[in-house]
Amino acid sequence: MNTITKEIQKNISSQEAIQILREGNQRFLNKAPFNRNLIEQQKETSTGQYPFAVTLSCIDSRTSVEQIFDLGIGDVFSARVAGNVVNDDVIGSMEFACKVAGSKLIVVLGHSHCGAVKGACDQVELGKLTTLLEKIKPAVEKESTITEGRNSENIEFVNKVTHLNIHESIQNILNGSSVLKEMVDNKEIEIVGALHNIETGKVEFLN
Repeated sequence: MNTITKEIQKNISSQEAIQILREGNQRFLNKAPFNRNLIEQQKETSTGQYPFAVTLSCIDSRTSVEQIFDLGIGDVFSARVAGNVVNDDVIGSMEFACKVAGSKLIVVLGHSHCGAVKGACDQVELGKLTTLLEKIKPAVEKESTITEGRNSENIEFVNKVTHLNIHESIQNILNGSSVLKEMVDNKEIEIVGALHNIETGKVEFLN
């Protein structure tokens, strides 16, 4: 797999970027990763980087985008925070990645059995974590189909909140950045949600 160059990045569409990630996840599932020379890629990117996408994923140790999408050095920008929530620093990083550095795709990647989502479902309070979990509570409140067992022990409830939280993060990106909203409207970039199943390793891209 070649290192992403400026020319390669320029010619990748957002849909092609999604396909690259899909194919990488399939290689991961098939236990057939590309044979990369990472040291060589390190040298090749030392004078410049041209990632085709930026990902926002959870801090969870089981969700490493470079591994589950079989990516090399210089392929993507990777932002990680518990619960894949959005703040100004994350949005600013995405603006740099897309507007300045040329990335074509933003992926908000949630995952199953997310501890942050479970914490929000259980209304956990702990230091600064309390503030972080407040960002997930809108997804908890929007889940209206389940009226009983609205806690982390109800896996169906957790799963539905996880999906809603991904969509909330996407909306928060659009609401929080006129730069990225304009790029989406002009079809320069696309913002999509995805869910990583930590039991199987499979990533599902969401509508």
